[in-house]
Amino acid sequence: MDVRDLVVGFGDLRAVDGLSFTLRKGAALGLVGESGSGKSTVASALLALHRGTGARVGGAVRVAGVDVQAASDDELRRLRGGKAAMVFQDPLSSLDPYYAVGDQIAEVYRVHVKTSRRAARARAVEVLDRVGIADAARRARSRPHEFSGGMRQRALIAMALACAPDLLIADEPTTALDVTVQAQILDLLHTLREETGMGLLLVTHDVGVAAESVDDVLVMRHGRAVEHGRVAAVLGAPREAYTRELLGAVPRVDAPRVRPGTGSAPAGVSGGGGADGREVSDGVVSGGVVSGGGVSDGVVSGGGVSDGVVSDGVVSDGGASDGVVPVGGAPDDGVSVGDAPGGASRVGAVGEVVLEAVDLRREFGRGKRRFTAVDGVSLTVRRGETLGVVGESGSGKTTLGRMLVGLLEPTAGSVRYEGRAQSGVRPTVQMVFQDPVSSLNPRRSVGESIADPLRARGERDETRIRGRVRELLERVGLEAAHYDRYPHEFSGGQRQRVGIARALAADPHVIVCDEPVSALDVTTQTQVVALLAELQRELGLALVFVAHDLAVVRQVSDRVAVMRRGRIVEHGPADEVYESPQDPYTKQLLAAVPALDPEIAAERRRARRQLATV
Repeated sequence: MDVRDLVVGFGDLRAVDGLSFTLRKGAALGLVGESGSGKSTVASALLALHRGTGARVGGAVRVAGVDVQAASDDELRRLRGGKAAMVFQDPLSSLDPYYAVGDQIAEVYRVHVKTSRRAARARAVEVLDRVGIADAARRARSRPHEFSGGMRQRALIAMALACAPDLLIADEPTTALDVTVQAQILDLLHTLREETGMGLLLVTHDVGVAAESVDDVLVMRHGRAVEHGRVAAVLGAPREAYTRELLGAVPRVDAPRVRPGTGSAPAGVSGGGGADGREVSDGVVSGGVVSGGGVSDGVVSGGGVSDGVVSDGVVSDGGASDGVVPVGGAPDDGVSVGDAPGGASRVGAVGEVVLEAVDLRREFGRGKRRFTAVDGVSLTVRRGETLGVVGESGSGKTTLGRMLVGLLEPTAGSVRYEGRAQSGVRPTVQMVFQDPVSSLNPRRSVGESIADPLRARGERDETRIRGRVRELLERVGLEAAHYDRYPHEFSGGQRQRVGIARALAADPHVIVCDEPVSALDVTTQTQVVALLAELQRELGLALVFVAHDLAVVRQVSDRVAVMRRGRIVEHGPADEVYESPQDPYTKQLLAAVPALDPEIAAERRRARRQLATV
């Protein structure tokens, strides 16, 4: 690939401004930058995807020997998917909801390789298995909505690999994946490069992913190249201030948590700092929740106890915690409210229990296809604290979150709000969804979407509704004038802020955040996390933070629950879980977190390969 003075303009906006770079066979280049820097626009221009859209494209682009600017439509069809394939950022909108995933992959294969339907389906199963889809032959018959977000992304990568292209353009290919699957996909891409000589252009906002995967990195800002060089040099000793700022915003899973001094303030409240009571460290707002890459506990608690005896508000397999007694018995092993190590009681240190799940179980399907997504999970959430829930795709995190909100009814068990068992959606428990694009109606203004909870609870005065919505927009860092704008007019981070404003409209006591920052660049992640921390501090909200990004979860959580195959395998204070993990699965998750040092990343890759051959 050879790009010279690439320019892409939309009306008066110049999205890419004079960009030049080359990529040799078998090499890998990472395009890194914030949302809006022009990364995805570059990726689309390499395959002439802007043709016919009204975009102005200038400069010279040669991909796999084809002059993209001068190529005919037939030449572009042979190039796309055959010689150069692209993995798009949003798997839900890239897959046809009507057709089985395997049939869609087989269709791509048959377009470029003249073969039978049976051979094409066999190839589809082969590549699905290659990217880590368990029971690939059966899952190939599933439709996209039957896959988790991570599985859909893997299916897209399988589709791109079907024809063994010379060049793979990957636009945020691991955004929706948990750390272990992300490591598998990055290892797979590295192996394919070694075996086939395939070139890789990796577009990502995750600097750690770039460090794991590429030889060279190009940092972009406002459509221009800020810094370009070997990945070890750029990430190890960046020359430009912007590159240093970008690296400084990356959450670190191994960063020690900053604990404020003891006091009477509940969790979520900091003892001082800036003019508004918040402390700022390394560009991250603390507010008792986020500070310098760490999270304050604001609660005295002892270590977790495994094997069914629980700790710190999380209960697994029928255990009890914080004085919550399972049905039919007393707290296990005589553990009582006042028995926390050091003689300190844990009750009331954060606040009263506002949400409690008791032995939740959720099954899907019937007969032989029945499977259990959540199996015997119990937990408590207290006012003003944050419970982080981590695990791989398909571990049951999102299903658990939807049951806590009331969007799904449990097959067994119950959810109690302030001690009362309730069913159905509870206005005082709201949710911020993973994908703000699909959770907002594209035909309605964002102001009308935010107003829905107000109307649902009986508010009829349009003047008051509009005033409250404008207030909420400003509260989450947007402008009151944005009321009449539509979702497509906002960036990803802004759309997530709209989702937070809609959740706040119901005046909730608990917000369940389902992967709220998974698709955002590191600086926007920091802003959204800081916003949630500030709202928690001011409103006393309890947060359930569901995510696969272990570094972000450590930043925001007081306690952490690790889920695997529908069960909680480890739980406890965030520092204890991260610094002294007890369960092998937790250790595996932490070992898969990308390293910013390319040498460490290479060592981890070799270790994973050795482990796979054992």
